[in-house]
Amino acid sequence: MARNITKNKRRRGHQKAIYRKKSRSSTESGHRNYSLYINRVLKEVVPQKGISSHTMDVLNTMINDMFERISTEACNLMCYRKRCTLTPEDIQKAVYLVLPEKLAKYAVAFGNEAVQRYVRS
Repeated sequence: MARNITKNKRRRGHQKAIYRKKSRSSTESGHRNYSLYINRVLKEVVPQKGISSHTMDVLNTMINDMFERISTEACNLMCYRKRCTLTPEDIQKAVYLVLPEKLAKYAVAFGNEAVQRYVRS
């Protein structure tokens, strides 16, 4: 008894996938834009001066680079201590390792002051 095997022959046309263009924000790629904060600080220090867009891009890149260096070093310190939680001490030590001595002192002092103001409010 011979079996009659029929194959299901569907012709699939070349279906084009519909891609929606996603608007990628800068935070998805990992880089933030600090231009608003740079302008605020500049206006507090020198109210009559402005800043060019190229200079703003340079400053923004520098801030993102420093943030990445400090966060990487803090993560390494956390791993060396075999901890799962990033503590303020890890961040402070990372700042001392990445920045020059005097600048690191000021950064840690201003950082502590900002945290205390946040806690009080």
